[in-house]
Amino acid sequence: MAKRSFKSSVLPTILTYLGLAIGLVFSAFPIVWMFFSSLKSNTEIFALPPRLLPDDFTVAAYLTIFNDPVKVRFFINSYFVAGVVTALTLVVAIVTAYGFSRYQFRFKNTLNIFIISTQTVPPITLLIPYFGMVVAFRIFDTYLALILTYMVFTLPYAILLMTGYLNTLPKELDEAVLVDGGSSWTALWRVIVPVSIPGIVATAVYTFLLAWNEFLFALTLTKSMDLRTVPIGIQLLMGQHAFEWNEMMAMSVLGSLPLLVLYLVAQRYFMAGMTAGSVKS
Repeated sequence: MAKRSFKSSVLPTILTYLGLAIGLVFSAFPIVWMFFSSLKSNTEIFALPPRLLPDDFTVAAYLTIFNDPVKVRFFINSYFVAGVVTALTLVVAIVTAYGFSRYQFRFKNTLNIFIISTQTVPPITLLIPYFGMVVAFRIFDTYLALILTYMVFTLPYAILLMTGYLNTLPKELDEAVLVDGGSSWTALWRVIVPVSIPGIVATAVYTFLLAWNEFLFALTLTKSMDLRTVPIGIQLLMGQHAFEWNEMMAMSVLGSLPLLVLYLVAQRYFMAGMTAGSVKS
């Protein structure tokens, strides 16, 4: 009986933690290697046998990036484009999701199917059509081209995510506002949005992540160094005869920090029960 009790209680726990530990090592090791590589000289990165820890820690790669206005500009561009895309996507997605969640209208199911179907199209197949449209509208090599293009990819998922979240909120919240003489617009921004913070944060993190990491369209729709983003900046460090691996790793670390900070700051909202007690049973 004791052996059976051990197998039924302790053993599954041990296997669970062992699996989690393996998964942690598997996912974290590349990040750790990237960080320590950014603290090496470019020649030390090619040392054989390879070593995780550098012999001489140096921040030369980071200083090179911070002292180069062009590389700093890459980060400014990424912050600006990702921030604007996130803000505009959230506004449009919230309003649209509210309509899908609270109203019945003609072609509602058709629109839902259309939004879902856009997620099945590989972005690379749209590259040439979008390039032609951007040139035709004379917005090539502009922030506007990147922002509008990114929103095409972020909006469908954001609308689906917000619609699903708003469907979990009781309609009594809206009805209470209408009874008090308020409008649907008031109900949305004064009541629904404040209690939808977890869903909004999740949507914002996803949108920012997608816009920050995008490479293909940023490379195709811009040509001047003043508009290049961080992923393009990392790629430009791959020269014809040499790769600046330590600078590439340093830019990758710096490029990952905003997403890490964003997640750590917003983490508490994901599991917060913002609607608990909002409606009396």
